[in-house]
Amino acid sequence: MKELVEAIAKALVDHPDEVQVKSVEGSQVTVLELRVHPEDLGKVIGRQGRTAKAMRTLLGAGGMKMRKRFTLEILED
Repeated sequence: MKELVEAIAKALVDHPDEVQVKSVEGSQVTVLELRVHPEDLGKVIGRQGRTAKAMRTLLGAGGMKMRKRFTLEILED
C-alpha cells in the first residue's frame, strides 16, 4: 500500500523526488503519512479534497482485500 500511495503521488506532483511516504503500524490501523514539496500540496489534495478522497478510497478498497485498515494523512511542513 505504501508503494501505491507513493506511485500515485509521484505521478501528480512537479517534484517527485521529494515525495515521502512513511508507514506507522498501529494495533488496528496502519497510518500512511504522505509528505510532498509545499508547492505540490494542492495537487495532492485536489479541488475540495477530491484527489485525497480518491486515494483514501483506494486504500480502503485495497485494505479490505488484505483485511487491514489504512488511513492516509497528508502532512505539511
